[in-house]
Amino acid sequence: MNMHEEKDALYRCIEEGAKEIKRLSAQKGEPFTFCVVTFGCQMNARDSEKLKGVLLSMGCVETESEDADICVYNTCTVRENANNKVYGRLGLLKKYKEKNPLMKIALCGCMMQEEEVVRTLKESYPFVDLIFGTHNLYRFPALLLPVLRDDEKVTELWDKAEGSVEDLPIRRTYSFKSGVNIMFGCNNFCSYCIVPYVRGRERSREPEEILTEIKALAKDGVKEIMLLGQNVNSYGRGVKSACTFPELLSEAAKVEGIERVRFMTSHPKDLSDELIEAMANSPKVCRHLHLPLQSGSDRLLELMNRHYTKAQYLSLVERLRERIPDIALTTDLIVGFPGETEEDFSETLDVVKRVVFDNAFTFQYSPRRKTPAEKLPGRLSEEVMRDRFDRLLALVKEGAAAQAKKKEGQTEEVLVESINRQDETLLTGRLSNNTLVHFKGEPALIGQVVSVRLDKSMGFYYLGEMV
Repeated sequence: MNMHEEKDALYRCIEEGAKEIKRLSAQKGEPFTFCVVTFGCQMNARDSEKLKGVLLSMGCVETESEDADICVYNTCTVRENANNKVYGRLGLLKKYKEKNPLMKIALCGCMMQEEEVVRTLKESYPFVDLIFGTHNLYRFPALLLPVLRDDEKVTELWDKAEGSVEDLPIRRTYSFKSGVNIMFGCNNFCSYCIVPYVRGRERSREPEEILTEIKALAKDGVKEIMLLGQNVNSYGRGVKSACTFPELLSEAAKVEGIERVRFMTSHPKDLSDELIEAMANSPKVCRHLHLPLQSGSDRLLELMNRHYTKAQYLSLVERLRERIPDIALTTDLIVGFPGETEEDFSETLDVVKRVVFDNAFTFQYSPRRKTPAEKLPGRLSEEVMRDRFDRLLALVKEGAAAQAKKKEGQTEEVLVESINRQDETLLTGRLSNNTLVHFKGEPALIGQVVSVRLDKSMGFYYLGEMV
């Protein structure tokens, strides 16, 4: 079956699913509800929007409560505690299902691509109705239908991708901004990372298909897009129309109606001068780059299979800031990689001091099954990891506060995203450099780009006033 036929078949499943939802709603005596819970990265968040779109098209009503008639967990498995979190919450779902026999529980995402996980679910959590993975997520309508119609238990997992249907119904979290998948999978095989094993090898979408999606989003009122991939710098391998990521980025920025373009994630090993130029030459490309460092130690970077050195990373940062002086740099940092010495750790601290990141996501090393790093000797104690983590975090915060202070008093363009959760008299928006800003304003401004004076820097966010 080709992708066009597959798409038609999936839409027929949505129609049949709608009939079943109508039947179940009548049996229940009120509308059938659903809740989709997302764990993990922006790509998972984008996938969850597709899951929600399918369920809404079937006539379900969305709720934030996991005590819903259909509860879907879209899982992450980057760290072991992500798995444990899902297992812990499944106990609560079991109690909900005991009270509501009509309830359906579905699990999907990266965690489901692990054989041990699926075995554990079937042995210890038999009340789960549907299990599927990353490669066949688009088949959700077809997989859910027998669960709804016949109360079947369904498991479908693929070892590799066999195509994808991208233009199924979707429920965007925001009407004015959206993620756009440009590629799937990863070929980097960092020694600590399980992503290539659960997301598969790199597969790029055709540029024409991506740009068509962006144009459709623009017509639907979207002002900001984020191009998504595990390593966007690798985009273009295997596509029929020769296209590099810098070329795609430039074309995306030309789409009428799109005011901001972001992307994530960019691997330091193949971030080209061409990409730096594409960012510098387009005012629509946001002045923010997430550039994972992981470690400042050349010895550990080699063990991590990162394919760059400390000096190369620092040189890249120098070129970025020379060409784009106002760029905000964020990063990922791992503390306690097997065998990490105090000297290795001091090299990481040195990079943090020299770069002065605008923010950093810091993690204590968590071994993942079937990754090369799991077998490395020299596991650090929790006490040592915690001490280093605290020291690193303090330095990151100090640098981020210094970076944020530079913009204090300036007036910047802010895309208004929501009403502030802590204070309903405030709005929350985001600068081009991805920093949050809180300021007084009317809810009608949500989705608009407004000018805000950044009155006070609070480290990782600003308090401001609209001008």
